[in-house]
Amino acid sequence: MIYASLAILGGLGVTFGVGLAVASRMLHVEVDPRIEQVGEVLPGANCGGCGYAGCSAYAEAIVNGGAPLTACAPGGEEVAKRIADILGVQAEAKEKMVAVVRCQGRVVPSRFTYDGLHDCRAANLLQAGPKGCEYGCLGFGTCANACPFGAIKMVDNLPVVDEEKCTGCGKCVEACPRRIIALRRVTDYVEVLCMSREKGGMVRKLCETGCLGCKKCEKSCKFEAIKVQDFLAQIDFDKCKSCGKCVKECPVGAIVNFRKERKAREKAKQETATAT
Repeated sequence: MIYASLAILGGLGVTFGVGLAVASRMLHVEVDPRIEQVGEVLPGANCGGCGYAGCSAYAEAIVNGGAPLTACAPGGEEVAKRIADILGVQAEAKEKMVAVVRCQGRVVPSRFTYDGLHDCRAANLLQAGPKGCEYGCLGFGTCANACPFGAIKMVDNLPVVDEEKCTGCGKCVEACPRRIIALRRVTDYVEVLCMSREKGGMVRKLCETGCLGCKKCEKSCKFEAIKVQDFLAQIDFDKCKSCGKCVKECPVGAIVNFRKERKAREKAKQETATAT
């Protein structure tokens, strides 16, 4: 009886084993080895800036789905070139993107005392936050905490972006409930650092550097690249030549030109590269 049971169990084991082997062969899906190769090239930050769940998902999308090679912001142009070599294609050049904080309101009166979570999203849920300006930075550093590259630091309750570290992944943009952070090309030098749509009289009471909607910038631009809409100056970057005329005309300093500092930084990098 015992031998018969063992024989039956042995037979069942062999049958199941054969079945699993056949099923494994029939259901086996060939994995393109280039997916692993691309995955090894990617930085492994899993920041999601490419629009996919992580680096492995992006690698699979590149090989199987035709995803753009330049979507990896942390990897930049170098990673795109290495991926192109693996796939045997030409990599398209992509201009570096950086985060820009469109607010300079360091000294803004409060409407009430906030004693909740030290998080911009939480504070914004309570009557749009404690700050007098309902369009400006709340100052709790949620964007800095969201940055996986340490590119944002809080200085006097305002986020400051280190453009050398910034990869343009967009995590800070997603984290900000006020939408005051935007991604810009490094060659988009001129920027309006204000998001307020209040009338000029109210803005004066709340912030020294808030846009007044006075239209002096609009009248000064011979390229028609800046317009005032809803009491806020807005730039058309396709028309803007970064001449800086609007910057000089703005009476409160709400418009800035990053050209000088970015050019100086690029020059320093080139000199360092040449020296080494």
